[in-house]
Amino acid sequence: MWQRNQTSLADFILEGLFDDSLAQRFLFILIMVVFLIAVSGNTLTILLICADPQLHTPMYFLLSQHSLMDLMHVSTTIPKMATNYLSGKKSITFVGCATQHFFYLSLGGAECLLLALMSYDRYAAICHPLHYTVLMNRKVGLMMAAISWLGASINSLIHTVILMHFHFCGPQNIRHFYCEFPALVKLVCEDITVYETTVFISSVLLILLPIFVVSIFYAFILHSVIQMRSAGSKRNAFATCSSHLTVVSLSFGACIFSYMRPRSKRTPLQDKVAPVFYSIITPTLNPLIYTLQNKDVAKALRRVLGRDITRRQQLWFP
Repeated sequence: MWQRNQTSLADFILEGLFDDSLAQRFLFILIMVVFLIAVSGNTLTILLICADPQLHTPMYFLLSQHSLMDLMHVSTTIPKMATNYLSGKKSITFVGCATQHFFYLSLGGAECLLLALMSYDRYAAICHPLHYTVLMNRKVGLMMAAISWLGASINSLIHTVILMHFHFCGPQNIRHFYCEFPALVKLVCEDITVYETTVFISSVLLILLPIFVVSIFYAFILHSVIQMRSAGSKRNAFATCSSHLTVVSLSFGACIFSYMRPRSKRTPLQDKVAPVFYSIITPTLNPLIYTLQNKDVAKALRRVLGRDITRRQQLWFP
């Protein structure tokens, strides 16, 4: 029993994405550049929403929560990958692996739940504009954020505790650059058929159910838009929803491709590349999408920059 516990609690080896070739070094630099863009973009979005009073609405509060999730998501995996690559070490402790697994799983689940709840905000704004302040107020926004964070964290904690209590066979080499669930499951020496069934049910609740919720709300939105007589109103409605729909498509599409494909359809290369898109590329694109397609965010950015320039001019030329 002691020997088994010692084996299970041994360090894991993260094989990573890179070797020592020149092409892989270029790929590492590229990923780090994308990581810095993701951190900068999401941090800027959060600070912008906090700084501009006109963005202090439930919609933009939820957007700031989404950016916080993306910021934490990339920070959970990429710094460790970079540290291992630069130091030449590939190990991660058992506790470190469990912590990383918990955070990436909870943040991914929270993002799925939040995107589904954000579709209700768009539904209330377009289908019930006169009652929007009643249907979507500060209390409702806080409740949505709490449901997303708490629900996903509880789900992730349960799965992490169960998974880490299984016996892992050596060598404990994880064929990935972080402690991802499918890569960890391959190291388990026990029969986990029942556990895999619970994971599938959990995936349905956190991925397919939110997609269904988003589809229902957007069906109502589409029905309301079709009934609008003004072409300008229709364009405004579509412009209001375009950013959210684009982010939903990217996030859920990457989720489904990464975690809901049957084993027979998976290849080792796809198992490595797909999570890269989900955990790095999507958090990088999200703030760019909201900034480029959302006029309110773009105007707020110009206002904040304008105030900063004016303040500097007053300091230089009193």
